[in-house]
Amino acid sequence: MIWPGRALATAVMIPALFSLGLFFSPTLRPAILIADGLIIAVALIDLATLIGAKQFRVTRKTSLVCSLGEPFTVELTLHNIGRAGRVLRLRDDVPTTMVAEPAEFMARIPRRGLAYLNYQVIPRRRGSYEFRRLDALISSRLGFWQRAVFWAAETRVKVYPDIRQIARYTLLARRGKLSAIGVRRSRRLGTDNEFERLRDYTIGDEPRHLDWKATARRRKLTVRAHQSNQSQRIMFLIDCGRMMGGDTGGGLSPLDHAFNAMLMLAHVALLRGDQVGLLAYSDRIRAFVPPGGGATRINRLVHSVHDIFPELVEPRHDRAFVELEKRCRKRSLVILMTDVFDDVNARQIGDHLGNIVGRHLPLGVFLRDQDLFEMADNAPDHGPELFSGAVAASMLTWRERVLAGLRLKGALTLDVFPNDLTAPLINQYLQIKARHLL
Repeated sequence: MIWPGRALATAVMIPALFSLGLFFSPTLRPAILIADGLIIAVALIDLATLIGAKQFRVTRKTSLVCSLGEPFTVELTLHNIGRAGRVLRLRDDVPTTMVAEPAEFMARIPRRGLAYLNYQVIPRRRGSYEFRRLDALISSRLGFWQRAVFWAAETRVKVYPDIRQIARYTLLARRGKLSAIGVRRSRRLGTDNEFERLRDYTIGDEPRHLDWKATARRRKLTVRAHQSNQSQRIMFLIDCGRMMGGDTGGGLSPLDHAFNAMLMLAHVALLRGDQVGLLAYSDRIRAFVPPGGGATRINRLVHSVHDIFPELVEPRHDRAFVELEKRCRKRSLVILMTDVFDDVNARQIGDHLGNIVGRHLPLGVFLRDQDLFEMADNAPDHGPELFSGAVAASMLTWRERVLAGLRLKGALTLDVFPNDLTAPLINQYLQIKARHLL
């Protein structure tokens, strides 16, 4: 499609202004007609320079995998294979969930010439996205016309949850500065409870580890050696229903924070030799990763959740726990990430978590609603907003009763804001390991 340019509009305005002189001097008519004819002739000649304007080879280079919120670079290469130089305004087909900087380019490319254009993209949502084409407006030689063209250039990019935190955790762990991200060291209570072997007593061994029966039998001081609890299982149950939607700031939903915290804790657990699995659900099972270890486990978890988003449906907790019992029979730390807003969901969650106490160790992670807490904290002493604050405070009191009921049933609980989830979750895991609860 071809559009008139600014230069043509400017050129047409010249005889239009002179035509006002016809009110005073009719003899100007021939000159104005000549000017109109010249402009039309020049415009038609300039229009012919757009022939072959689409003769470009276009390529796009970028990373095929990126992290949520992490900028990545896109490089465009334009090769003008035509016989004339071109001036064009270019815009890449960036998905609406990403922000490009800069969004447009002005480029002048000589004939047989190359142009390299780079820009930064910040993904704002997880998932798989496609850059389908490049759009451009190519100007004619004099700028009287612009031709809209596009070139097909498909590139598929996968946006994964934020995995930069894993590299940061590893770096801080090596420097012994995990407190910078809120992770506390948990003192191990006693020793690990898995018996490994009997061995001779050596100076420095704890006297309480002495095995007196073996000592009497062997007539030599003998101690019981224990080994670290490893290959224990962690199973994440993550609610992807309506409770996990919304915006907590920066375009991130509570579900995004849940996935980020899950990946971070999975990394910590895998470093300690534990196995990690995942079950994501809404009104159906969305993803399942059986518990396992190894260096590739994080990649599998990341790939399984990168395109899962909250759905405006009621979560079916019963289906999730039935699936858990079918696929995970060995004792595990079951971490349920969800929230409660009504008695029906609270009753279901309480029943299901209470039923697995003994077979598993349940940990309910409940993500707070920031607006609800702010409404209760900032309620005025008088006025209509006082009643809103009272309702919010009543809901928070009910919420605390629900969590207290879960603790009475033997389940562990964690009540945090989504933005602050990662560090408390890791601390809870380290405390469980230190107390040998699993």
